[in-house]
Amino acid sequence: VHVVESGGGLVQAGDSLRLSCTASGSDFSINSMGWYRQDPGKQRELVAEITDTGKINYVDFAKGRFTISRDGAKYTWYLQMNDLKPEDTADYYCNVEFWHEGPDDYWGQGTRVTVSS
Repeated sequence: VHVVESGGGLVQAGDSLRLSCTASGSDFSINSMGWYRQDPGKQRELVAEITDTGKINYVDFAKGRFTISRDGAKYTWYLQMNDLKPEDTADYYCNVEFWHEGPDDYWGQGTRVTVSS
């Protein structure tokens, strides 16, 4: 399974970015697709996730600013981030959970988002 993400960069506070992630190489069903972020020295934390049934979960800091979506026809999902803040600076990772006799997680390579004040 190959998971590739893109869309990070350097922006100013208040700007927007859209991250994209595509998974390939598996014919198994997907349980969920998500986005996480991590700062050096800190634990990786959930940002948002969307299940195969379309149920969406946002953590508090993402509510009202970030939107997760997916392309139903492809194994592609997105994270639209609006009104970015310096504290959003982190490495962002996409995650996909397939189901084959149990959950099977895969991660993207990470993309850096830097928000300047």
